[in-house]
Amino acid sequence: MGLLMSVILLLVCLVISNIISHYIPFIPTALTQIAFGFALALAFPNIRLEIETEWFLLLFVAPLLYNDGRHFPREQLWQMKAPIFGNAIILVLLTTIGGGYFIHWLIPEIPLAAAFALAAILSPTDPVAVNGIAKRIHLPEKVLNLVRGESLINDASGLVAFNYAVAAVVTGYFSLREAVFDFTYMFIAGAVLGLVLSLIMTWLRFTLRKQGINDVTLHSLLQLLTPFLIFIITEEMLHASGVIAVVVGGIVHSLLRERTETVLAEEQVLTENVWSTVLFVLNGIVFLLLGLIIPPSIRATVENPFIDNGLAVGYAVAIGFAILAIRFVWSCLFSYYEHRFKKSADTSKPALANTLLVSLTGVRGAVTMAGVLSMPLATASGEAFPQRSLIVFLAAGVILLTLIAATVFLPLLSKGEAAAEGENADFLDMREAKSRLLLASLKKLKAEMNEENEEAAYQLIDEYKRTFRRLHSERDSLEQANERRQKATEIRLMALRAERKYIHEAMNGEGMNKEVFEAFEKSLDIREEALSTDVRSGIVYLIGKAVRDWKRSTGRYRKRAGRDAANVVKLRLGRDVQLKALEAALGQLETYAEEHGKSGIAYSVILDYKRMIDRLKRPTASFDEIAEAQKEELRLKVIDVERAEIRRMFGNGEISRDQAKELRRMINYIESVTLHEHAE
Repeated sequence: MGLLMSVILLLVCLVISNIISHYIPFIPTALTQIAFGFALALAFPNIRLEIETEWFLLLFVAPLLYNDGRHFPREQLWQMKAPIFGNAIILVLLTTIGGGYFIHWLIPEIPLAAAFALAAILSPTDPVAVNGIAKRIHLPEKVLNLVRGESLINDASGLVAFNYAVAAVVTGYFSLREAVFDFTYMFIAGAVLGLVLSLIMTWLRFTLRKQGINDVTLHSLLQLLTPFLIFIITEEMLHASGVIAVVVGGIVHSLLRERTETVLAEEQVLTENVWSTVLFVLNGIVFLLLGLIIPPSIRATVENPFIDNGLAVGYAVAIGFAILAIRFVWSCLFSYYEHRFKKSADTSKPALANTLLVSLTGVRGAVTMAGVLSMPLATASGEAFPQRSLIVFLAAGVILLTLIAATVFLPLLSKGEAAAEGENADFLDMREAKSRLLLASLKKLKAEMNEENEEAAYQLIDEYKRTFRRLHSERDSLEQANERRQKATEIRLMALRAERKYIHEAMNGEGMNKEVFEAFEKSLDIREEALSTDVRSGIVYLIGKAVRDWKRSTGRYRKRAGRDAANVVKLRLGRDVQLKALEAALGQLETYAEEHGKSGIAYSVILDYKRMIDRLKRPTASFDEIAEAQKEELRLKVIDVERAEIRRMFGNGEISRDQAKELRRMINYIESVTLHEHAE
């Protein structure tokens, strides 16, 4: 199968796996993607996507870790520096040494140096799978920050230990002094180069702006290229740790962005949207590739008549438990040390449940598989690399074991932790989530303010501030808020049906220009689609849209003279029809309010329609209309920022999937109304 077809097939599987995870949320997306990759390898034996370790690190690990560095909370990173560096360096060494001796004792056929190599490549954790689990359950913030923080560093330390162990197998030579010196050089030089290169890239973008080159697409592309350039220069030219370099580069970029936010405001939305798409693809492809390479990697072991398959699986399970046990013991000792000698307010008493959480979040993943597949086939003497196929099999087994263990036991343990922590362990309530969206909106408005739109910006800021105060004055429960939202949606859909009914009657009765009619239909479709938030209303909308499209395509609506009317006349007639349609909907709303009581929900919808009617009745444009147009333009820019904030909160596990959907529905409706009014 060709490379292009293989990539397209992987992307299709990526889409399908995410859809499945939406309907089966208790199975992590990473596990679903591994299963898809495994199935692809069995269904299409000719698929070959062999990626060298260096290329894998450049294409996948570099941008993923750079993005983690951009978004990792630096204050918490500094506060947790001791456990993070302990897990990333000391725990890696303990896992390499302790795990190596255990593997050699368990399987004497694997030489000690090769056992050290396997234990070393099993030491780095993979936060991508843990992040996927954190989206559907609540993990304590401290535990989540710890695994995210250590994963920024332990890839480098684990790979360095692995490379030296492999070199010892291949050449038969090992020097502890040289290993320590090289590790120190790679770590420090990588950090320095990450700092310097990130500053250079920022200076380059700043210089281009001073020269008048303000193309936001160009600047977004430069930001996207930054981790790749940092990694290549660090690894290939100076032979330092590219992993550490991209992490430091991401943190530096985040710091500089905060200092120059007004300059970067125009490209921020575009850059974040591009990054979200790239990360979505990379995260999925990583686990699809992992599943894809497992069958051919373990085939040699399964087909070997001298290795019992059941015994090989038992070896993988035993090594997986040993690796997790080393992490568990280290976590117990370190938590006791912190509680005993570190007297600070954030130091909690050691607890078994919390230690188990820290242990199970140590999921192994793609870096482990990429590293173990990079082992040479032969040693320097020409002999075959000892037990290479068995080592690959064991690495794949440990990856699956840690991922399945986290999937099964983390939700159970997190429930206990949530109950122990009380309300602080829950997701943000909707009022707090909406408050964060409003604060992000206010920040964006201040960044976009200039001399031309100053008055409009201040008016919009006042609107958001009033909404913020009203939001904090509400004390209704989430169930009451959902009931109000559902009721408001039903009332607005009823008003839209009244508008559509009038427009269809006008088309079939008095006659209307076809282009004007289709413009009305498109506008109503957009607004109705934004309101169709559940399955039932969505199906009703799709069926209605299909019927309307069929009627238009078969000429069921009368076509009246469009050629004879001038554009000005068409616009005037269109405005008149739109005004009458809104008045028909307003009459329907007032009738509804009289029959069911003039509730606050119906009254707010009636006020919206009265405002739209009032705007249509204004004969000429005024300064207020100009300011209103500027407000709508600013509001559309703010909506993009709000969507980015929702992605951030959901990605960090601060809101649930249902809360994210609810917030997106709210923003979709605001956007549809804004576009409708702005088109007038």
